[in-house]
Amino acid sequence: MPGMTSDPSPRHLSASRPSAAWARIRRGCFLAWALAAWALSQSVGAAQPGVQGGAFGPLLTPAALLAQLPGVRVVDLREAEGADASYAAGHIPGAVSAPYAAWRGPADNPGELLPVARYVALVRSLGVDAQTPVVLVADGGDPSDFGAPARVYWTLKWLGVQHLAILNGGMAAWTRAGLPVTRQAARARPSRFTPRFDAAILATRAAVSRDVQDPRAALLLDARPRAFYLGRVKAPAAAKPGTLPGALDFDNARWFPGDSGALPDAAVLQRVAQGLPPMDPKRPVVSFCNTGHWAATNWFVLSEVLHRPDVKLYPGSMVDWSRAGEPMAHVPGRFEQLWTQLKQAWQGL
Repeated sequence: MPGMTSDPSPRHLSASRPSAAWARIRRGCFLAWALAAWALSQSVGAAQPGVQGGAFGPLLTPAALLAQLPGVRVVDLREAEGADASYAAGHIPGAVSAPYAAWRGPADNPGELLPVARYVALVRSLGVDAQTPVVLVADGGDPSDFGAPARVYWTLKWLGVQHLAILNGGMAAWTRAGLPVTRQAARARPSRFTPRFDAAILATRAAVSRDVQDPRAALLLDARPRAFYLGRVKAPAAAKPGTLPGALDFDNARWFPGDSGALPDAAVLQRVAQGLPPMDPKRPVVSFCNTGHWAATNWFVLSEVLHRPDVKLYPGSMVDWSRAGEPMAHVPGRFEQLWTQLKQAWQGL
């Protein structure tokens, strides 16, 4: 309009100031609300199972795992290829395949730890980082099978993965519950996982050697069936039968009533654990077997379920120990060893 300038008159100015101020207030309130909502969502996320909540792990029932999907990484440890390709025949939807053999050492020392670079490549291929909630799944058919997820659980914890669980009873329990399965293979986006080792759960041969020299230093727990402990049989890769000097016999199958592939509740496990010496926080427990498979179950129950402090796993166990020529107990004489070998060969015919 004629005579109008770009500057408002004093009347217009007085009217516009409250409006602009109110707009700024509204913008500030909205920003504060958004920030508060974001912070709340972050705190809720942090409390979800597998991050800081207590509902995740170390054991999950099939129903509990179903409720967690798809917010967890399910890792199927069964065979993926060949005649025993259980994963290909049917698996939990979204589960990625990482057969147990991929986590194990060479045939002449299966319990030996792999080079760290191989573990890192494997973990990254599964899309797992230190904070990923991971659920490990095996067949679950018998007590011995539980050693596979227990050993991988220990390996991942040693590497620094923070949130781990085992599907109790494995795929046997999942299918028995009538829960969905698929044959469609899943692939994960690789992670940038970097290991941060938990040395407190690892017993090296050198450390075990020191423990053997001082019977009061550690409780050495033999997880094998009693025949191995007594030197009546040995693992094929072991140099000779026998056990660690001063070791206590505690067969891992004791944890599984009725030869089930699933662990019972903690109250039952506590009663089974009464067969062990009283807990001494100054005396660590070293779990071992032939190749760190059965021993992983003893480690898992004592450390993760019953929360016994300072429980370690000797990964190479008696195969590693005997092949190194370390001192052993319950070693039969040469004639007895030869006779045992002949009997085993005859039974294998």
